Amino acid sequence: MSAHILVLGGTAEARELAAALLAGRPGTWVTSSLAGRVTRPGPLEGEVRVGGFGGAEGLAAWLREHRVDAVVDATHPFAASITRNAALAATATGVPLVVLRRPGWRPAPGDRWHRVSSPADAAELLPRLGRRVLLTTGRLGLAAYARLDGLHFVVRSVEPPAPPTPPDMDVVLARGPFTESDETALLRAHRIDVLVTKDSGGAATAAKLTAARRLGLPVVVLRRPPLPDGVTAVPDLPSALRRLDSRLDG
Repeated sequence: MSAHILVLGGTAEARELAAALLAGRPGTWVTSSLAGRVTRPGPLEGEVRVGGFGGAEGLAAWLREHRVDAVVDATHPFAASITRNAALAATATGVPLVVLRRPGWRPAPGDRWHRVSSPADAAELLPRLGRRVLLTTGRLGLAAYARLDGLHFVVRSVEPPAPPTPPDMDVVLARGPFTESDETALLRAHRIDVLVTKDSGGAATAAKLTAARRLGLPVVVLRRPPLPDGVTAVPDLPSALRRLDSRLDG
């Protein structure tokens, strides 16, 4: 198969996909696109572009200009605007779209999960659950917690969080994967009594859930945004490769 594939990335699955396409499909040209929110992304094979496209219309223009044969959206499950723009651009250009999403986490016996639909809902719930909060939702979107007095937040992210941020806050800069031992030590060192996380799925950051379960801590889990109407996702790399082949052959 000889084709130009645009991979909307920033995840481990996107890196694996780019490598698999270049290794197993002679003549394939892969461009990986990163939003640019992380200044030091991991290594990527193939060509790399950084920055936005200018919405759905800008992405559609880029697809036409660069003669893209297929798009794979392998972005983070919470990158809703990118997924929406990819779906609109694919429809406008007729370029096939494959969406790769790792499965979400499922609670295990002993978990004390509280599912919410937004950071605002999480912020409303937190004062009833604890006073020392570990936030692992990334460096953006902390404004919902900025007016919570009386709570101490430990914010873990790859890069320093962007304001507005909680008034009483410590920052832990770290990049996963993390072990259960790592997470247990972090929770104990900061005397955390409630954890907030997105339902990102995957093994790289799942150890915090096991550590919270072992320590009997409540966990506030932000639900994933829904996929655009008419868009279905595949759960893993082999499924993405098969769907991509079928879309290109079709």
